[in-house]
Amino acid sequence: MAVAMSCHVCAQASNPASASGTVANPATGSGKTADRALRKRVLTALARAKGLRATGITVRARNGAILLEGWVPEEAQLEQATRVAQGVPGVASVQNALTLSTF
Repeated sequence: MAVAMSCHVCAQASNPASASGTVANPATGSGKTADRALRKRVLTALARAKGLRATGITVRARNGAILLEGWVPEEAQLEQATRVAQGVPGVASVQNALTLSTF
């Protein structure tokens, strides 16, 4: 049995690193490089988070804005994923489009 539930959360991170103005210009090649690096840091943080099953989560990054997509098996993990992503240096905002699935 699968439960489909969508949690759309948009939160500003209270992250001092994101306010430093170190986000790369998206018009340059370094913008894409910075986005890829940030995406990787968020994925790593999600994978290391205790009690969070991150295998169903995909991450998109653009200029410090993070989009979480995919699924998690437990409702508590919906908010946990947002909190973990917000804690990554360089994250300016997090939009959570994760769904709850028992697969």
